Amino acid sequence: MSDANEKLLEVKNLKVDFRVKGGLFTAVRNVNFFIRKGETFGLVGESGSGKTTIGRAIVRINHASSGEILFRGRKINGRIPKELDAEVVQKIQMIFQDPMASLNERAKVDYIVSEGIINIGKYKDEAERIELVHKALQEVGLLPEFASRFPHEFSGGQRQRIGIARSLIMEPELVICDEPISSLDVSIRAQVLNLMSELQRSKGLTYMFIAHDLSVVRFITDRIAVINKGEIVELAGTEELFGRPLHPYTRALLSAIPVPDPILERGKKLIVYDPACHDYAKNTPAWTEIAAGHFVLANEAEAAEYRRLLAI
Repeated sequence: MSDANEKLLEVKNLKVDFRVKGGLFTAVRNVNFFIRKGETFGLVGESGSGKTTIGRAIVRINHASSGEILFRGRKINGRIPKELDAEVVQKIQMIFQDPMASLNERAKVDYIVSEGIINIGKYKDEAERIELVHKALQEVGLLPEFASRFPHEFSGGQRQRIGIARSLIMEPELVICDEPISSLDVSIRAQVLNLMSELQRSKGLTYMFIAHDLSVVRFITDRIAVINKGEIVELAGTEELFGRPLHPYTRALLSAIPVPDPILERGKKLIVYDPACHDYAKNTPAWTEIAAGHFVLANEAEAAEYRRLLAI
């Protein structure tokens, strides 16, 4: 489904700082990756690792302290022309984690879904605006008459579908999905994931899927980047990452995935990640390609060991 020859988005040496009492807090640093057109790129890590910060930097909510974010080869962070800013607003959309907090409780669904096209004037008259809202709702499995209701009248899964419709009406190319199913019931999660997959196929969308659960992203992503304390420590194709994880933090995350067999679960060995296992005092780590498309944050000694492991 992805086009190996076209990079839709590229992030180079991204760093994001926040001003806090007493100075600056660096949330993410040395972040490098690209997303191909048509693929689903996963960004995985524990809470507070910087996943959402990266997503919000891409959609220009968070300010990038340094580095570059390129969309179709053009830099979109920092000061950019008004025309490019308008294009980014339309072409890169975000689905937020909490479907209740991200929807305006005082607004009806009709306005919530169409707010984006109202802001950029992406319709010719009121009849077309209403038609676009109804179409967007139908595409996510909701009835057009739901447009006259308020968010509190819907279930969590329905509210998340409204959030998806709000993104789709803009006709984006890239959708940043910030843990879109983490707050939903288990029975609803599969429905939302299947809906997103169907929309990707029908509309040619590209996804950046942010999550903390590796077991979820395995079944929907083409490649996965693992982030720990603001730095990406490993990046590889999904099956490559699950089949041959290299970085100790990645192996620790994989060991924490529950096994749906009580006997195997009891006998499973849980790996605890210890940052002290790295000798970074004298040997500074670097973003290294260990094998084709398989990158790891490692110093020279670790990189040599990882290459040896892959050769076995």
